[in-house]
Amino acid sequence: MGCVCGRPSAFDDGQCRATPPPAAKLSAAVRSKEEARKQQQLQLQQHVRAGSGREEALERRRAMMAMAAVCQVRSPVPRAVEAEHVAVGWPPWLVAVAPEAVRGWVPRRAESFEKLDKIGQGTYSNVYRARDLEKEKIVALKKVRFDNLEPESVKFMAREILILRRLDHPNVIKLEGLVTSRMSCSLYLVFEYMEHDLAGLASFPGVKFTESQVKCYMQQLLRGLEHCHSRHILHRDIKGSNLLIDNRGILKIADFGLASFFDPEQRHPLTSRVVTLWYRPPELLLGATNYGVAVDLWSAGCILAELYAGKPIMPGRTEVEQLHKIFKLCGSPSEDYWRKSKLPHATIFKPQHPYARRVPETFKEFPVPALALVDVLLSVDPADRGTASSALQSEVYNFPLKPISSNTRHLSLFSNWSFFFMRHVVSILIFCIT
Repeated sequence: MGCVCGRPSAFDDGQCRATPPPAAKLSAAVRSKEEARKQQQLQLQQHVRAGSGREEALERRRAMMAMAAVCQVRSPVPRAVEAEHVAVGWPPWLVAVAPEAVRGWVPRRAESFEKLDKIGQGTYSNVYRARDLEKEKIVALKKVRFDNLEPESVKFMAREILILRRLDHPNVIKLEGLVTSRMSCSLYLVFEYMEHDLAGLASFPGVKFTESQVKCYMQQLLRGLEHCHSRHILHRDIKGSNLLIDNRGILKIADFGLASFFDPEQRHPLTSRVVTLWYRPPELLLGATNYGVAVDLWSAGCILAELYAGKPIMPGRTEVEQLHKIFKLCGSPSEDYWRKSKLPHATIFKPQHPYARRVPETFKEFPVPALALVDVLLSVDPADRGTASSALQSEVYNFPLKPISSNTRHLSLFSNWSFFFMRHVVSILIFCIT
């Protein structure tokens, strides 16, 4: 869902694989079994190519291979704990690598859901609208793509689950459960269903958000970010398609696939290859690996300006062009910033002549309080962007905003769950008033 940048490493790999014995020392019986196994695998591949039971056969085969791989990995998890998780129904490849992701939970069964349609596809996942047959409600199922034979791939997937389980806020998408089984090599994340996303609504021809709507959505976004940051979590991919909205006007931050834990007191190096290009802050484009909540606030500033302007404010095609657009609008960093930051790409991208800041004159049509907040959030120096809490204290949000539905105006919109393309037509109104 979103970023096409390289994915960062998840956790330190504490696994250690057992070294297989040399082929020369294998007995004839073992070699015979190995040849038989290869023959069976070949037959299975031919069977799959023929199109008969393709997904089921691959699923069973990969599950068997995953269980065999687990046997060769010395897990740091106590065997009693691992056995307990497996007994509940979790697959061995998951509990051997990331038991903390499923601790205290019981897996849901695939038979308890009915897939209705595919509503989105990203680089690392597919999203389906489905009916929860047990709870009798519509949900979103996110099938995560990963290699269950590779511990690092499983750990990266598990990090998203850990992050989602740590969050609990009305403006953050809620993970309701996980769908898998002991013999499964796949995993579905179960989310509450949201009918729309901010990018889909904004891109519909003729739609122009009112000032009250912009204030309402931004207040919810900042509240969600405030909660994430208070739990020491950076989202690292804030953009319109990751901000979901239901028919009541409630906004929720979604897609934590690039999110990461952070410690403001003891910062560890993080990857700079995060955040979708149009919403990526200058320090990441310059290669920063030591950063904090300011990266999400820059993205929020881009969203705020985009909602008022009616279009993306810095749509760069390459990293070089993106940085150039940022400098032209927000000015180039001061000499003091260049000297103190020691960013990896500073010598390459530092302009020969400084750029003047042009945010106020570029967005002079914005309401004065909104322009003041945009000016802060789009500070080139991340130290000047403040926090989500300080943004919520700005003049824009010094009175309560409440999302409600109204029957006085209707928009024919395409339902959209976290992706830019649209699916089916509905008639709704999302209207925020003070």
